[in-house]
Amino acid sequence: MLEPEFRSATAHMWRTEGLLPRYRSYLCTMHAVIRASVPLMELARDRVRQQAFSGDPLAAPLAAYLEEHIQEEEGHDDWLLEDLRAAGGAAGDALGPQPSPLVASLVGAQHYWIEHHHPVALLGYIAVLEGYAPSPGLTGHIARRTGLPAAALRTVQEHSVLDTDHLDELYALLDRLPLTRELEAAVAVSALHSLDALTRLFVRLGRSAATPSPRGAGPVSPMGVTP
Repeated sequence: MLEPEFRSATAHMWRTEGLLPRYRSYLCTMHAVIRASVPLMELARDRVRQQAFSGDPLAAPLAAYLEEHIQEEEGHDDWLLEDLRAAGGAAGDALGPQPSPLVASLVGAQHYWIEHHHPVALLGYIAVLEGYAPSPGLTGHIARRTGLPAAALRTVQEHSVLDTDHLDELYALLDRLPLTRELEAAVAVSALHSLDALTRLFVRLGRSAATPSPRGAGPVSPMGVTP
């Protein structure tokens, strides 16, 4: 249902015009997302371990999967900062600004569902991030259009390879888990929300940056956020 819009958003985001500054913005935005990955999985792991005492049949296999996946994903946010430096940016470009409400919507929903419903919902989020990883040809496209070195493209390159295997592991886990219809729905709703939020994030990234208006030239929203 949502994939055509997502594909359109990514195609527009990776267009040649203005790609270099947009790629730097992409690295900053994805750092805001990816730095939350390990903490989210740690939260879900700890929560599901608590539920093991109540006899939750998902507890042991889900905790084991999350423990392994945490180790696989550690340090990937550092890759993005290294890529950003190699692309002519600075770590402060990613670490300084407040993450956008779109990032908060994408990541924050998982916190809520982990704490107030069931940690298995996080699997829908993981399925989207790894199921819609960069395509194998994207690294070459960015390099040709921007002239950036391989050192600026590590995250895109690595995830175009790693995430295929990770997705297979996730699907195998979902096949093994004794999910009720309610928990199947939790995973599905999480995945749909995540893909919708990621699409809106990429639509925003795909827009060309407008020239800032002179002070006092027009109305500004109370939150200072452009619609």
